[in-house]
Amino acid sequence: MATGIATATPGAHDADIDRLFASSGPLGQAVGGFRPRQAQTEMAKAIADAIAQQRTLIAEAGTGTGKTFAYLVPALLWGGKVIVSTGTKNLQDQLFLRDIPTVRRALSAPVSVALLKGRANYVCHFHLERTLQNGRMTSREDVGYLREISRFMKTTSSGDKAELSKVPETALIWNLVTSTRDTCMGAECQYYQDCFVMKARKEAQQADVVVVNHHLFFADVALKDTGVAELLPSANTIIFDEAHQLPEVATLFFGNTISTSQILELCRDVLAEGLSHARDGADWGQVVVPVEKAARDLRLTFPQEGGRLAVNQIAASSAFFPALETLRAQMHSMLAVLEKQAERAETIEQCRTRAVELGHQLDSWNSAPSVGSGSTGKSAKKAKAAEAEGEEGSVLWVEAFSSSLQLHQTPLSIAPIFNKQREGVARSWIFTSATLAVKNDFQHYASQMGLWDEPAQSWPSPFDYGEQGLLYVPQNLPQPNSPDYTDAVIDAALPVIEASGGRAFLLCTTIRAVNRAAERLRAEFEARHLDFPLMVQGEAGRTELLDRFRAAGNAVLIGSQSFWEGVDVRGEALSLVIIDKLPFSPPDDPVLAARIEALESKGMNGFMHHQLPAAIINLKQGAGRLIRDEADRGVLMICDPRLISKGYGRRIWQSLPPFKRTRELDAVKAFWRGDAIEPD
Repeated sequence: MATGIATATPGAHDADIDRLFASSGPLGQAVGGFRPRQAQTEMAKAIADAIAQQRTLIAEAGTGTGKTFAYLVPALLWGGKVIVSTGTKNLQDQLFLRDIPTVRRALSAPVSVALLKGRANYVCHFHLERTLQNGRMTSREDVGYLREISRFMKTTSSGDKAELSKVPETALIWNLVTSTRDTCMGAECQYYQDCFVMKARKEAQQADVVVVNHHLFFADVALKDTGVAELLPSANTIIFDEAHQLPEVATLFFGNTISTSQILELCRDVLAEGLSHARDGADWGQVVVPVEKAARDLRLTFPQEGGRLAVNQIAASSAFFPALETLRAQMHSMLAVLEKQAERAETIEQCRTRAVELGHQLDSWNSAPSVGSGSTGKSAKKAKAAEAEGEEGSVLWVEAFSSSLQLHQTPLSIAPIFNKQREGVARSWIFTSATLAVKNDFQHYASQMGLWDEPAQSWPSPFDYGEQGLLYVPQNLPQPNSPDYTDAVIDAALPVIEASGGRAFLLCTTIRAVNRAAERLRAEFEARHLDFPLMVQGEAGRTELLDRFRAAGNAVLIGSQSFWEGVDVRGEALSLVIIDKLPFSPPDDPVLAARIEALESKGMNGFMHHQLPAAIINLKQGAGRLIRDEADRGVLMICDPRLISKGYGRRIWQSLPPFKRTRELDAVKAFWRGDAIEPD
């Protein structure tokens, strides 16, 4: 078992950490290529102190610091029961399969480790059998995938779909062979004793170290449905890696979303279960058709897809409000039938429970206290009352997709909600990432998470950015809002891509820019006879694109937000990162608009206090793709002229790694030739 928690004086473990991280220490002997790094050792000491004193620490570690080992060593030795939460399932698997076993072996630490994912990652015996029986396959591909999953179930001990590489993670068949919170039979299920979800939760209960991801952690805090809720009371140490993602993930789960597609899915299940188990109980077609029609009619009140509107931006005369009322009424009518028939079958009772929950969400949506200019009537009064009680309130908004409409209720701030979660039992909370501060100022992150008075430290990267990298801002580009901006970016980027021999990421802030850039580069490469393989987000999965990029050695990859972080390409294959524009959130985003309004009502500047620091942290992530180890060299090209022309531009580039800077294309070419460059 891991050593239990006992509060100790600061520095109590310093000598141990110096020994463990020394070149002759156990890490040096067990890990190939391990070199002592002062920043890593100092960070490990700070985390050991936070664990020993059961307090919170915000820890920013520059790229190459080795933050994973810096928190794993003190956590495995002195952390007691530890929950490590990271940004993605891929990083979860990396921690569980590679990093933790390496450290555990090096330290000879007798700790047990468990991996816990959301229920959608585990094959469900009940739903697999049902799908095999009723064969609701939509394609021949699905039939083949189902056969693979059926074989997999005979040999797997975990049921984790990540182990079955033959079936893509995005394959639709997974929806038919996994459970959701709504469709899980729980203890009533005939396979309950063999359930992989229950098995994973039981292992997590008994383990010393449990690896989860942020979505799982916050889904649990909000829904109590992931098994983390059962772990939290006994946890002594909670570590958030990639902690810069927490504000966005927590906002997602502390809010509320209901979509017309959820309602249509419920209708499909009500019809199927009603006909299977209570055919004589109702005319099931007539029960669901009015609800389906009402859901589709609600979607049709917004003609275009991709639109986002706060509720106070929807005209009072809009067909949206009466359509919403009709949907509510029809949901209540369907629920009345389900109430009468629920005892006929467990699956009908499940449909009833889902209908109750969805009906409640619909009923509460427009009666929730909302904020934002033009709040009217009941909602405005509730918002004022919430404000008087020190609550932040929430934003009600609508988003239209091609075939569904989502109704969102998003909290203005997660700080008060998250603070409530941290109250009570004394334990240590570690928040770590390469990007938490703006020019060593943690105020933006701390205020988002409610960590105002908590200690924060930053450890610099060991890389020599002045020698290894060059920041290039081209001249004569138009303003980013001009219609031909992406074309101007490509015109400026082409000679740089030629000079670098490909080996480039082009990171865009919108999917539209990705598509336009791909169209232009494809044509230009052909016209100029440039043999650079072009890889575009969406043409294959992220992992496959990255594997192809590394293997090619001279490729150009174009991506949007999902390639700005969590991507590690070392060596010469990536020598140029081009960023099309500063990653400010869209100004028409309803949540952003409401947050800015709330800040300005308190006398603060919405741009300087929220938009700018958020964009800087995001930009630091994108820039961080370039230099990944001591031998890397490369150019960071930021095309946005505001970096130079605006007063806030200096604050942005001063927050980036300390590259040499230039505005001259010749200096970029000289950099790759290895010539000396005079910085601007």
